[in-house]
Amino acid sequence: MKLRLWPRSLIGQLVFAVAVMLFVAQAINFVLLSRGMRQQALAHSGGMAVARVIDAIERDRRGDFRRSRDDEEARERAQKLVISDTMPSLPVGAVRLPDLADYVRGLLNETNIRPDTVDAWMLPPRERQRLRRPAFPDRAVIVVAKVEGRYFAVRTRIAPSGNRLQGFLVWQTLSLYLLLLVPVMLIAWRAARPLRDLTRATRANPALRDTTPLDEEGPSDVRDLIAAFNAYRLRIATMLSDKDRMLGAVGHDLRTPLASLRVRVEGVEDDRLRDKMIASIDEMTAMLSDILALARSGAGTEVQERVPLRELIGELAADYRERDKDVVAGEVADVHVLVRPMLLKRALRNLADNAIAYGVRARLSVTAAAGRARIIVSDDGPGLTDEQIRTLVEPFARGEQSRNRATGGAGLGLSIARDIADGEGGALTLANRAGGGLDAMIELPVQA
Repeated sequence: MKLRLWPRSLIGQLVFAVAVMLFVAQAINFVLLSRGMRQQALAHSGGMAVARVIDAIERDRRGDFRRSRDDEEARERAQKLVISDTMPSLPVGAVRLPDLADYVRGLLNETNIRPDTVDAWMLPPRERQRLRRPAFPDRAVIVVAKVEGRYFAVRTRIAPSGNRLQGFLVWQTLSLYLLLLVPVMLIAWRAARPLRDLTRATRANPALRDTTPLDEEGPSDVRDLIAAFNAYRLRIATMLSDKDRMLGAVGHDLRTPLASLRVRVEGVEDDRLRDKMIASIDEMTAMLSDILALARSGAGTEVQERVPLRELIGELAADYRERDKDVVAGEVADVHVLVRPMLLKRALRNLADNAIAYGVRARLSVTAAAGRARIIVSDDGPGLTDEQIRTLVEPFARGEQSRNRATGGAGLGLSIARDIADGEGGALTLANRAGGGLDAMIELPVQA
């Protein structure tokens, strides 16, 4: 499974970006503070060690330590100082500190003292515990400088490790997260909430002619976008209304001469010619009805209702049986959908008519899963190729190419069913069954 770190939502992206940048800033701050504290610790402990080494060198040159052995031992105990011609012995477990040694060497060079070698060791835990003062929880260090053949070993202290700094930065980071992320989340939520409403409105079917304007909320950029969307949706609704009026006028103007022509054709004496002319007029009238139905898919004044699919499928199958059509209702799940029932019936009739015409008979069933209801119209026909499945939902596409309405109609039934399904928030899909036949499925969201 691919690990997805970058969130999709606006709030998630803003919070994630701020959190990452704040973490990076705190990491840089930690590095800089750690270096500063390290330099400060070196300056403190190294300066103390250099002062003691210089004092020991001057006293040794004056011979102060050789005048009285008793006085010398007292001074050494007081100053934690060892002066010898050989390297002093160190406790087992002492840890070398090369950085401190280099720092002390640099300070001694600045005072015109050229040491042969400079070494620094941190005493082991037991030794540190024995030497540590309760008021100064630092670490004891031994610095040994070899100058003019003599070894000068002095004790100093170095600040403890950065555990306190780490704890301080952790609490500081948590406080900054609380102080920064909460306002960022509030600002992002204020911008994302109207965007979510805008997304839902954009996904709605424009044929529903819902022109209720969205509330212009959020930052100025979001308010301008919502205002533009409201104006755009109003223009779409106006264009669709104009289209409906034009189609109504076209339908009326075409049906009137067709009806007049049908009356005149009745007077033709040649029966064979008259029947052909009447069939042509009926075909034109039916094709005109299909074209107008396709153009008006989703339009009209019918409102959405909470419809039980078990009753709707039962009524539809009963209507077909009354007309001696081989349509049966199979297993139907007891679910409800929010649809316009007349339009949904029209879509299912188109699918059932295709199943009867091309697949001998139609079986209606309903399944439900994951909050979706699937109305399936199955037939026992030969099925369709992948190319036909892809193209037959387009207007005027037919599986039977003769253009004869007796064998296939105008090729608008599936297009009308698809547009109705889309208008109700669902989708139409066609699929061949493994055992033969075709399943036409309309999937709709279930209403609780």
